[in-house]
Amino acid sequence: MLTNSDLIELTAFRRDLHRKPEISGEEAETARTIQAALEPMSPTRILTGLGGHGVAAVFDSGQNGPTVLFRAELDALPIAERNDAIAWLSDVPGKSHVCGHDGHMTMLLALGRMIARKPVARGRVVLMFQPAEEDGSGAKAVVADPAFAEIKPDWAFAIHNEPGSPFGHVATRVGLMNCASLGLKIRLSGKTAHAADPQDGVSPALAVARLIPALDALGQGEGGPRNADFRLVTVTHAKLGEPTFGIAPGEAEIFATLRTGHDAGLEQLETAARQLATAVAEEFRLQVAFEVHDHFAASINDAEAYAVATKAMDAIGVPHGEESVPMRASEDFGVFGWDAKAAMLCLGPGEDHAALHNPDYDFPDDLIPIGAAIFERIARDLLGSA
Repeated sequence: MLTNSDLIELTAFRRDLHRKPEISGEEAETARTIQAALEPMSPTRILTGLGGHGVAAVFDSGQNGPTVLFRAELDALPIAERNDAIAWLSDVPGKSHVCGHDGHMTMLLALGRMIARKPVARGRVVLMFQPAEEDGSGAKAVVADPAFAEIKPDWAFAIHNEPGSPFGHVATRVGLMNCASLGLKIRLSGKTAHAADPQDGVSPALAVARLIPALDALGQGEGGPRNADFRLVTVTHAKLGEPTFGIAPGEAEIFATLRTGHDAGLEQLETAARQLATAVAEEFRLQVAFEVHDHFAASINDAEAYAVATKAMDAIGVPHGEESVPMRASEDFGVFGWDAKAAMLCLGPGEDHAALHNPDYDFPDDLIPIGAAIFERIARDLLGSA
């Protein structure tokens, strides 16, 4: 169990992490900080550099049994923090932990303290601190890393805080938890001309005007992601030409986020968006090019993993239900479920808590012992205690 001293130290640690955010792919110092915090727990092994800056601590019982992985995220967001309510604001301009990954890391460290003091009887516990969750690249890079084969899990669990849910309540379900999504960048290329003679160029202006509502119209499916046909296209950015009055534009860009309830649907939606943009480009005598960014697989809860998690929560009195899930938002934890029985749990920080990715969001420290207790009970139920 966690002592009062543990909670004081872990709270201070979480707030120190909050002051030093690093965005996806840049988590070198955060990884070193996590490694230093793990070493006093004397895990069997600490792996570093997984899929970039990933860190994994292995607590091996030495006895045959399953490997159970618990995941947290290292990265922060490129968002300027604005919060007069806390004294531990980000020290890094334009970057902040306004998604709660500082809290998720701290919950995992709390679990590590409990496992170190009272080891499991069989199998292995792996504390996985993965990089680059926010852009969807981290889990894939970790799983593709040859070193990950040494700790390949049979079970995988993660907790993400989810504002809007009552404090301490967990939302989870069997099946879809988080939508598949990707960012599609569409670049249209024509030819600039003098603004007095636009006929001498090839402007993408009308193509942009056509594409924005047409992309939006690709979305369908009432009732959100519980609907098997759900798909959503959100245009997030558009740029046309240069900010000047003397040049008719020759270049344009459109950023669109595509979102569906399953991976196959996302592939189909991407194909439809590309075909649409290609047809419009041809109509207006433009070249078109595409780039894919922030590609997230759907996060799917395995029925057995869900049963293990809910049994653990029932045993320690943590309320749970299916309200508010599945979510439209994406989460790359689903990759760990490709080869393991996996479950994502969404832990509520309060119904009136600031939303994720808002500049005034901060992780509630009182969630640390709740999340750690859920993880520990899952580990004990699957692996016992020495």
